[in-house]
Amino acid sequence: MTEVVAALIWDKDRFMICQRPANKARGLLWEFVGGKVEPGETMEQALVRECQEELAVTVGVKDVFMDVVHEYPDLTVHLTLFNAFIREGTPQKLEHEDIRWIKIEEIDQYPFCPADVEILKKLKQTGKS
Repeated sequence: MTEVVAALIWDKDRFMICQRPANKARGLLWEFVGGKVEPGETMEQALVRECQEELAVTVGVKDVFMDVVHEYPDLTVHLTLFNAFIREGTPQKLEHEDIRWIKIEEIDQYPFCPADVEILKKLKQTGKS
């Protein structure tokens, strides 16, 4: 099982989503920013590192919004989504095709990675965290 962390970053009534690179698995699908937890890292450390590498921002990590286990054909992920905020920097597309800030009611306009489906359902039910 692959441990993966991601950030739910809000800006008022919108949250950040990122489009995966075309040449990667699940290319061009949308996701929350994040990535794999490396050996020796805490989940929070991994999230800070991934946001720095992918967006050139420093994030503050808050509580866990939700975690899910999803089996893809090529791997099984345990995804932990943290509430987070940008401490420093402006998001840049260092790795993703695109970055968007969307409202909850716009979720259905974007094709997301299958692992995010349960998270998106909870977002729709609960509204802004």
